[in-house]
Amino acid sequence: MKTNNLTQGSILSALFKLAIPIMGTSFVQMAYNMTDMIWVGRVGSRAVAAVGTAGFFTWLAMAFILIPKIGAEVGVAQSIGKNDMKEAKVYIKHTLQMIVVIALIYALSLITFRKPLIGFFNLGEPDIIQNAINYLVIISFGLVFYFINPVFTAIFNGYGESRTPFIINSIGLLVNMVLDPLLILGLGPIPRLEVAGAAIATVIAQAVVTIIFVLNVRMRPELFSGLNLFKAPDMAHINKIFKLGLPVALQSGLFTVFAMVIARIIAQWGPIPIAVQKVGSQIEAVSWMTAGGFQTAMSTFVGQNYGAKNWDRISKGYMVGLAIMTVIGIFTTGLLYFGARPIFSIFIPEPESISYGVVYLKILALSQFFMCIELTTAGAFNGLGNTVPPSIIGIIFNALRIPGALILSATSLGLNGVWWAISISSIFKGVILATWYMILLKKSNKAIGEVVLEP
Repeated sequence: MKTNNLTQGSILSALFKLAIPIMGTSFVQMAYNMTDMIWVGRVGSRAVAAVGTAGFFTWLAMAFILIPKIGAEVGVAQSIGKNDMKEAKVYIKHTLQMIVVIALIYALSLITFRKPLIGFFNLGEPDIIQNAINYLVIISFGLVFYFINPVFTAIFNGYGESRTPFIINSIGLLVNMVLDPLLILGLGPIPRLEVAGAAIATVIAQAVVTIIFVLNVRMRPELFSGLNLFKAPDMAHINKIFKLGLPVALQSGLFTVFAMVIARIIAQWGPIPIAVQKVGSQIEAVSWMTAGGFQTAMSTFVGQNYGAKNWDRISKGYMVGLAIMTVIGIFTTGLLYFGARPIFSIFIPEPESISYGVVYLKILALSQFFMCIELTTAGAFNGLGNTVPPSIIGIIFNALRIPGALILSATSLGLNGVWWAISISSIFKGVILATWYMILLKKSNKAIGEVVLEP
């Protein structure tokens, strides 16, 4: 397997070679959800509200996935930077063991508590509630695939080989794109399953991705040979992985919990705003997934150079990455603001929903540049092995969205006050986190490594 050595050569070239496939993989993940929303949207906004409500719990799942995922990305990247393949394999073994156990526990919990979990949202519409429960249960039976695929992807990315996971995840997307219209709307002997069909299509597509990853493992002995996944894990490495991943996981989990509270606030305006937020957030993911992909690339770049003790290259790499994401952030802001109506109408053709959706996208567009800066900076912190600062900033300002939404929505802004609370908090996160990292960059190259790793 050809790796992308990020410790030497052109920084711009190295980042692009790694980042483009990772961004592509991020867009593939976004396209999964968008494909579901496009076809479910043809059923109606009530179906979208059901899928969107149940989807909070797959969103929450990412908090648990992030613990071994970050451990794989950073652990493998830093080991590669040190030319220590033995240590890289240890991280691979332990993250795979962890993700399977976590997936089984989480899936069992969702199935067991499905009714009170959906009941939390106070939807008040029996058909939406039942569809949300059905979707949640079906997705839960396939969660082991949903969980393990990001960890396989992280292992390859940490190694500097981002092309393989992009190709494999793209195959899963194609499977999902074919199955969605067939199972949601039905065709010939295939019954119209609507919300349940969307869930089944997603599970099958994710299972296909896992199977291809497993087949690919046999062709990668340099990474996966000698792994005994049935051997008891080493608690020292488990603790290292938790230390790396837990702050990011905590931030992600609380982000989802805060979003669920926001959804409950939105529910007082009826099912249409719920559907609008779900679809709007998928559209906003154009910039969020791009920045998230670059965040992973920055984490791998910094991780490898940290392992190789290339302090000056870490500083220069961050500045190059920041310049790239500035361009992307400005572009996506313009795209979402000026293209709000035609973009949103692709997903839900109902005029009232489109009207709500246009306002949502225009308000959120104003924070896209700052969100790109935030995620890029978080990737730099993660690569250094210090995941705490991005988590602190993220948790504080995500939490402030709740009182912000309550206060602003009580004014003449109404529902739009909720959207403004989300957008304003994103602006603050980007500005403060980048400032934090910039202060560190003013120190000597060696001091950056010593100071950042000891929060």
